[in-house]
Amino acid sequence: MRAEYDFSKGKRGAVIPQKGKTRISIFIDNAVLDAFRARAAKAGTGYQTMMNEALRQYLSDAEPPLTEAILRHVLRQEIPEYLHGAGLPTEGQHPKPKKRRST
Repeated sequence: MRAEYDFSKGKRGAVIPQKGKTRISIFIDNAVLDAFRARAAKAGTGYQTMMNEALRQYLSDAEPPLTEAILRHVLRQEIPEYLHGAGLPTEGQHPKPKKRRST
């Protein structure tokens, strides 16, 4: 063992970072945490793993994210109806020219 060690180029944090995962700090209700810990102990797995699986399941059951393709589809349906209701010309229609009065 050395008398002194040089930590001037040392970095703080985990020695081996896990790919695809990020360490965060959040507040969880005590009752929720206790329930996950109890279920995880019963299942023989980690409670954080179980919470991660529950969040993944929620995200897969939730509505898909709004993508550009979905937004374009909705707009193509809604804008003509809106314009028709407002009395404005829709795509492919041209406003009728106003007749001039002769003086």
